[in-house]
Amino acid sequence: MSTTDIAISRDQGVLALGLNRPQKINAITREMYAILAREINDANVDDEIGSVLIYGEGDDFTSGNDLNDFLEHPPTGDESPVWHFLTALRDFSKPLVAAISGRAVGVGVTMLFHCDYVIAGKNSKLSMPFVNLGLVPEAGSSYLLPLIAGHHRAAEMFMLGEVFSAQRGYESGFINEVVAEEEVAVRAGERAKHLADQPRTAIRETKRLLRQDHKEHLTSVMAEEARLFTAALQSDEAREAFMKFLMKKSK
Repeated sequence: MSTTDIAISRDQGVLALGLNRPQKINAITREMYAILAREINDANVDDEIGSVLIYGEGDDFTSGNDLNDFLEHPPTGDESPVWHFLTALRDFSKPLVAAISGRAVGVGVTMLFHCDYVIAGKNSKLSMPFVNLGLVPEAGSSYLLPLIAGHHRAAEMFMLGEVFSAQRGYESGFINEVVAEEEVAVRAGERAKHLADQPRTAIRETKRLLRQDHKEHLTSVMAEEARLFTAALQSDEAREAFMKFLMKKSK
């Protein structure tokens, strides 16, 4: 087990990656993105690993980006750690499982669209407040969410940025199971182990077949999102929205 802000463990073919800043609601920093990207890319070529499980330590999955770290060191292009993480998710060829408890915000939701199996606690609260902060969606989510949930649900979730339930995520098609909070970790571990035990070549080829029609377009959309996201970060609209958010948070 690591002692960094990413808890790393390997057991019976499963690589478990835990967002490990519970005192900060597991807000993700550049360093954490870099570690996640490295571990996922390494797992992709490690014959001992059959699946990857991402979860949050403590009561929450993640509050999204660490805003102070994010504003001080905004993503600027293909070399940014967050971009490396997102492309690692996109290109991962083995089963990817997520376990959601408590709050999941921003990238804590959009990363789920790249997962193959998602388990959430019934009390989980999810949101994608990009527009609220003067930003645009990322991680290919502007393509993947309408594909999964339909245009109207995607527009509601993105344009309003409101909190929604795990049940809503289940109904929208990107959460596989909603269970009691105390069952999330065990159930996710079971599913990750089951997937790791499946015949490796068959499961990788199945994942490739499921995604092959969308890969080229997804890559294009992610590049366009990154361009617009970077431009939006530099806008007066985003700066004003961030200041309002931080002032509200400090009260």
